[in-house]
Amino acid sequence: MNVPVDEITEPWWAATRGRRLLLQRCLECEQLQHYPRALCTGCGSTALDWTAACGRGVVDSFTVVHRAPGPEFEVPYVVARVRLTEGPILLTNLVGAEQWRCDDPVRLCWREIGDGRLLPVFEKENDGLRIDR
Repeated sequence: MNVPVDEITEPWWAATRGRRLLLQRCLECEQLQHYPRALCTGCGSTALDWTAACGRGVVDSFTVVHRAPGPEFEVPYVVARVRLTEGPILLTNLVGAEQWRCDDPVRLCWREIGDGRLLPVFEKENDGLRIDR
């Protein structure tokens, strides 16, 4: 998988190598945000830092994809918005369960993308399943 990195996203991707999910935190207004950006979405400040997310959240919305956009995708798979405990929303995949509902509690697990970096995906909180591909 070819996932580009730039000066704004590099710290985030570097943290994934250590299985740490980071959120940007504004040093002016304390707002947390994801995905990484050059400006705070709350106040427009460029004074941004990083803080670790706890890795838990709830399913905010999801869809099941049955038709792959390319041969490298195995269907069906679930694309979801997960609202992290800290507040920001992460666009991600849900893994390990066949049935999903909005508000299902989820926890972070990781999927390798082939170059040492990891992609955050989520599994049901109560499944006892741990997928680290």
